[in-house]
Amino acid sequence: MNLPARQTRPEAIIHLEGLQRRYQMGGSFIDALRCVDLDVVPGEYVAIMGQSGSGKSTLMNIIGCLDRPTAGQYWLNGDQVSTMNDKQLARIRNLEIGFVFQTFNLLPRMSALANVEVPLIYSGRKKKHRFALASAALETVGLSDRMSHRPSELSGGQRQRVAIARALVTNPSILLADEPTGNLDSSTGREIMDLFDRLHDEGNTVVVVTHEQHIAEHASRVVRLSDGDVVSDTYVSES
Repeated sequence: MNLPARQTRPEAIIHLEGLQRRYQMGGSFIDALRCVDLDVVPGEYVAIMGQSGSGKSTLMNIIGCLDRPTAGQYWLNGDQVSTMNDKQLARIRNLEIGFVFQTFNLLPRMSALANVEVPLIYSGRKKKHRFALASAALETVGLSDRMSHRPSELSGGQRQRVAIARALVTNPSILLADEPTGNLDSSTGREIMDLFDRLHDEGNTVVVVTHEQHIAEHASRVVRLSDGDVVSDTYVSES
């Protein structure tokens, strides 16, 4: 399979240039993203903020290779993904992006270990390697003693930790989290955000999509969207 030519911007994991996304609704058009420029470099911790309808979910879907832009360019870790076909996008998603969803998206009949192994199956890893990598990922999130448990036997916070382990297991270029505490109580939510803080401190690039200020405050950079435009891009100084 031939992938598009690589870009010579090694300093940026994510590079968006003039990104637009237009949807047709009946006889009219809606511009979900208007002309977004954004770079994310290795090791950054970025929060993308905005209210409902701001375009943040559309931007997350494009960054996560779940959707394509109508116009503009998107480079991920040196590959121009904005022109890839579905098969190429699926490969990039599996190798480069670790997703963490608000609703966990775990397979209910599979153990925590088996859930974490799923991306490794898609990437063709052998069984013994899958076990070793998935076990290590669960240990990283503090669930080495829950590997055989099914999602129904885990608390909400534990389920999200399994989801984070699954996101980490392929050693992706970025961790992309969509409202990661949305289904958790406030105390458990703080524990999950503390885990993201630790993962960032260990060198992971983290992008969190949220509408909540207290979640965004964990990041070192906050990008705000409104009506499909970036209205502010602020670096937060550590106190």
